[in-house]
Amino acid sequence: MDISVVIPLLNEKESLKELYDWIAKVMQSNHFSYEIIFIDDGSTDGSWDIISALSQQDDNVKGIRFLKNFGKSQALHAGFEKALGEVIITMDADLQDNPDEIPELYNMIANGKFDLVSGWKKKRFDNKLTKNLPSKLFNWAARKTSGVKLNDFNCGLKAYHNDVVKNIDVNGEMHRYIPVLAKNAGFSNIGEKVVQHQARKYGETKFGMERFVNGFLDLITIWFISRFGKRPMHLFGALGVIMFIVGISFAAYLGVDKLFLNPYGRLITQRPQFYIALVTMIIGTQFFVAGFLGEIILNTKRSKDRYLIKNELNFQSRHSN
Repeated sequence: MDISVVIPLLNEKESLKELYDWIAKVMQSNHFSYEIIFIDDGSTDGSWDIISALSQQDDNVKGIRFLKNFGKSQALHAGFEKALGEVIITMDADLQDNPDEIPELYNMIANGKFDLVSGWKKKRFDNKLTKNLPSKLFNWAARKTSGVKLNDFNCGLKAYHNDVVKNIDVNGEMHRYIPVLAKNAGFSNIGEKVVQHQARKYGETKFGMERFVNGFLDLITIWFISRFGKRPMHLFGALGVIMFIVGISFAAYLGVDKLFLNPYGRLITQRPQFYIALVTMIIGTQFFVAGFLGEIILNTKRSKDRYLIKNELNFQSRHSN
C-alpha cells in the first residue's frame, strides 16, 4: 500500500464528508493505493456516524473510536499502530490542511530523501494575536531547545516513512514534537515543505491558552528526555554531587572554625552556615533518590494502555500490498 492517511478528530461532523471526497479525489487521480484512518477521539456531535457511513461505502475508509476523549497524541498513536502504507500522512479534520499537498509529500518520502517531512503554514489565516504570535514564539523555543530546525512544529500536515511511526512512541501531549522524537530515535533526515493553509470552514478552533501553556511545559519535558531520557542519573546525580559539595564545604568550614579558630564562639546550631550545609545535603540526597527512581522507571516496561477503543471499522478485512 502506498499511503495511509491518519486523521485524528474531535467533533468535526460538518467537514468529514467533504474531507473524504477531497482525499479520495487526490488519491484516485494519482493512482495511489491508500487507506484513510479516522480516529474519533470521543466526539459527541455524531462524527462517528459519518465515519461509519463512509466506511460502508468505501473499504479504504477505516475507523477507530475512543471510549472518551484521550487526546490527539493517543489518537495518532492508535492510527500509527494500524497504518499499513509505505508513507503515512497525518492531517487535521477541520479542512485547514490541504489534501492536494499529499502527492508531493509522498514523493519526498518515497524517493528516499527524507524520513519525515513537516508542513510549514507560512501564510496563515488564524487570529494573529491569539494564535499566530504564540505559535511563532513556541516554534522559536522549540527550535532552540530541540535542535530540530523546523519553522512550524504545530502543523498537523506531515509525512512519515512507515519505519518512523512504527519506532516512536507518541504519548501524553507529544504530538507537537514528533519530529524531535524521530530525531532522538535516529531518523535524522527531516525536511520541511511550505503548504497551503485553509481558513476554518466549520466549527470552532480547539486551540486555547491551555494548549499554549501545555506546549511549553511539554517542551521542557522533551528537552529533558532528549538530553537525559536514557540516563536520568546523569542529571540528578550531577546536581546531587554539587549540593553535597556545597554542604560538605560549609560543614568542614564550621568544624575547622569551631575546633581550631573560634572554639568559644557561638554554638554551631546558631550559625546560618549550619542550616545551609544541612539543607544542601538533604537536597543532594533527594536528587540522588530522584535519579535512582528515574533509572528504575526507565527499566520498567509500561504495559497499561493509554486509551480505550470502543469500535473499529474495516480493519479486520484489510491486507497489505
